[in-house]
Amino acid sequence: MLQVSNVTKCFGDNCILDGVSFTISADERVGLVGPNGCGKTTLLEIIARRQAADKGSIRLTTPEVRLGYLEQRLSYAAGQTLGEVIVAAQGTLSHLQQRMSELGAQLANAPAEELERLLQRYAEVQTQFEARGGYEVTHRMQAVLDGLNLGDVELDTPVKVLSGGLKTRLGLASLLLREPNLLLLDEPTNHLDITGLQWLEGFLQRFQGAIIIVSHDRTFLDRTVQTILEIDPPTHKLRAFPGDYSAYAEAAERERERQEQTYREQQEHIARVRGELRKVKGHAKLIEQHTIHFHYRKRAKKVARAAVVREKRLQRLLDSEKRVAKPALTWKMKMDLVDTPVSGQDVLMLERLGHSFDRHVLFRDANLQLQRGERVALVGANGSGKSTLLKIVAGELAPAEGRARLGANVRLGYYSQEQERLNDTATPFAEIRSVATLSETEARSFLHYFLFAGDDVFVPVSDLSYGERARLALAKLVLGGCNLLLLDEPINHLDVPSRDSFEHALSAFEGTVLVVVHDRYFISHYATALWAIEDGTISRYLDLEEMARATRRAASESIRS
Repeated sequence: MLQVSNVTKCFGDNCILDGVSFTISADERVGLVGPNGCGKTTLLEIIARRQAADKGSIRLTTPEVRLGYLEQRLSYAAGQTLGEVIVAAQGTLSHLQQRMSELGAQLANAPAEELERLLQRYAEVQTQFEARGGYEVTHRMQAVLDGLNLGDVELDTPVKVLSGGLKTRLGLASLLLREPNLLLLDEPTNHLDITGLQWLEGFLQRFQGAIIIVSHDRTFLDRTVQTILEIDPPTHKLRAFPGDYSAYAEAAERERERQEQTYREQQEHIARVRGELRKVKGHAKLIEQHTIHFHYRKRAKKVARAAVVREKRLQRLLDSEKRVAKPALTWKMKMDLVDTPVSGQDVLMLERLGHSFDRHVLFRDANLQLQRGERVALVGANGSGKSTLLKIVAGELAPAEGRARLGANVRLGYYSQEQERLNDTATPFAEIRSVATLSETEARSFLHYFLFAGDDVFVPVSDLSYGERARLALAKLVLGGCNLLLLDEPINHLDVPSRDSFEHALSAFEGTVLVVVHDRYFISHYATALWAIEDGTISRYLDLEEMARATRRAASESIRS
C-alpha cells in the first residue's frame, strides 16, 4: 500500500531523516515514535506530500489508496462553520445529495414533456449516490460526531469559537468521514478525554485500512498498533520493532542493556591491551637503554616490534565497525523536589462547592477532601469543568456556591494549561533566575535537569516548543517549594521518555498533587485515586476500573428505568 524508500531530509546542516525506508501493507497498524524534534511530523508531511524529501521516494503501490492526514496543527477557513466543514468532508456525496435535491424540486414543477428526462437523470444520480453509500452517510456522520462528543454542537457554530480540543475533534471527524484507507494521524489523542480516546480506539480497531499513528499515549498505542517504527535521533535512521508499544519498550531496554554490557566489556579489553602494550614497550625500552648485550637488545627490539603490531591491530579495531559505540546519554527530566515543607493532614477541602457558566451547571454540591501525600487524577469530559475547578482552588476564580478551602501550611503551585505565566520575551535562564537567587552555574545546572543544555537556556521562550515550555513552567514550580501541586494537563505535549521521567519525578515528590490528565498509563501507574466530574457533580473513585464499573451500572439503571 505504501512504500517509503531511502528518504533523507535536512534543514541546513541539521539532518533529521537519513535514508529512511519501510513499507506498509493493507490493514497494517503502525506506531511512529521518537522524542520530540526527531522528525516524526516531517516524515508524515513527506508521505502526505506536504513537503518534499531531499532524497528518496514515496510510492502508493495501488491507485485505490485514499490517503487521509490529520495534522497536529489544524487550520480552517475564515468564517467556516462546523456544518460546512462536515459537508466539505463528504465531498462527492455532498454534491450528489445536493443534485438530487435540485432534481427533486424540478420534478415537482416539471411539465409533462420534461418529466421522463428528469426522472432518468434523477435515477442516474440516485444510483451513484447509493453506490457510494449515500443513504448511510447521515447515520455514519452522526455516529462519528457522537463518538467525538460533537453531536450536541450546532452545525452553524463558527469554527473560530470552538476550543482547541473541539477543533481537533472536528479535524478528526472531517478526516474519518472522507473514508480514507490509509490514515496518517499526528497526535490524534492530544485533546481527547477518556471517553473520546476509547471511542477512537474502537473505531481504529474496526477500521478497514492501514494506519500510521504518532502518539505519546502509551495505552492508546498498545491498543491500536501491531508494529513500532522508531526514529533514532543519534543516527536519524528508522528501526522497526514487532508488537505494540509495551513490547517495543521492553525490546529497546534489553537492546540498550546489551549495548552497555558489550561496550563495557570492549572498553575493558581495550584498557587491558593498552596496559599490556605500555608494560611491554616500557620493558623493552628499559632493556635497550641499560644493556649492551646483543642478544638481549635483539630480543627487546623483537618484543617492541610485536607490540607495535598489536597496537596497529588495536587501532584497526577502534577504527572499524566492530567497535561498539558508547550508548547515547538518555537525558532524564529530573524534578529535584527537596526540602518540601510539610502541610497539615487535610490539604484541600471542597465544601458544597458548585459552579456554572451561563446557566450551564458544571458541578454542584461537591464535598471532597484531599489528604497529605495523595496523588489524585482529575478526569472528565472536555468542557466538564476540570480547569475551572483548578482555578477555583488556586484562587483565580470565585465559585458560584460553596468554597474550596486549603489546609494548614499549604503552599500551592499552579501549572495552567495555557502556560500564561511564562514571559515570551525572556529566556529559560532569565525565567529561572526571576524566581530564585541562583548563580549562572546553579541556574544552568538546574535547567539541565529539565533537558535545557548548552545554549538552549538562552533561546527566547516564544521560540520554544510546547514540550519545552511545559518543562520550563514545571521548573519554575519546583523552585517555589510547593507542597500542593495543581497541574492542568502537564504531559499533554511531552514525548514518552519525558512522560516516564515526569512520572518518576512526581512519584518522588513528598507533597500532594491534583492533576488533570487523560493518559491512562500515567493514571494507572501514578494516581492513588480519581476525582471524576460527571453528571453535574464530582465523584471519587479508587481507579479507572471502579469508575468504568460505576458508569456501566448507571447506564444499565438508566435503560431499566
